[in-house]
Amino acid sequence: MTHHHAGHDHHHGHSHAGHNHHHAPANYSRAFAIGLALNLGFVFIEVIFGWVANSVALLADAGHNLSDVLGLVLAWGASALARRQPSSRYTYGWRRSSILAAFLNAIFLLVVTGGLAWESIQRFSQPDDVQGGIVIIVAAIGIVINTATALMFMSGRKQDLNLRAAFMHMAADALISFGVVLAGIGILITRWVWLDPAFSLVISALIVAGTWHLLKDSFNLAIDAVPDAIDERAVKAYLAERPGVEQVHDLHIWGMSTTETALTAHLVIPEGHPGDAFLAYLCESLQTQFGIAHATIQIELGSSTCACTLTPLDSH
Repeated sequence: MTHHHAGHDHHHGHSHAGHNHHHAPANYSRAFAIGLALNLGFVFIEVIFGWVANSVALLADAGHNLSDVLGLVLAWGASALARRQPSSRYTYGWRRSSILAAFLNAIFLLVVTGGLAWESIQRFSQPDDVQGGIVIIVAAIGIVINTATALMFMSGRKQDLNLRAAFMHMAADALISFGVVLAGIGILITRWVWLDPAFSLVISALIVAGTWHLLKDSFNLAIDAVPDAIDERAVKAYLAERPGVEQVHDLHIWGMSTTETALTAHLVIPEGHPGDAFLAYLCESLQTQFGIAHATIQIELGSSTCACTLTPLDSH
């Protein structure tokens, strides 16, 4: 599992001055600002013309774009907070805020989607005339805006859950706008007004499908689950195979933010403490092999008189 963090943060040893943690480089700040401006403007356009054209599909698209705007604000705020210096009270800084942002973002999206789906279902029983031409033009603008924004976040989507959320939203939006264009064309050709709420429901289903994964990932990070990219058994086996290590216990691996992973473990080494060089080497190799940037290792000699209270009972 060495490929997933290639080129990501290899050099920052352990200088914990926040400026070395380059998780949201300046160019993403610009990407966030441009993406926000474009999307916010477009939401207003969609709401106005959705109203004029009497199209619930355009309104659904506006709702989805608005959720993106909020998602972007959350992700941007979180990546800024994650760079805040640790203090005596917040010893990890505000890294965890990026996880909360991803989680809140997912919940918000699901709530908005529920409301839109309900509105669409109401529309089936009381169909209304929809102006397909306006729908096509506005949705086509949406394709351009969303594709442009998605491309700005493309490079960061591998490393950071929030950047991935931003990328996924924008890419999904471009597809959804394309769907709305098709609905508009369909309405113009066939005069089937029900295509409008039908597409709105399809959009809702797509949002739920995309959001579910984000909700699950961010919830797992929030409760300190081992991050997806890391095989806990492989890490344990690796530590157990180090020279002189008789036993590994109390191993914990968790996400400190959407980009950084921490580990703590107790190693029983009967021959005595292997020295700082061993620890430095171990931390370095955990970083390069597994992408674990913050490892804390406790060495024990394993003498039975004062065994570690966290030692598993079956090992005595």
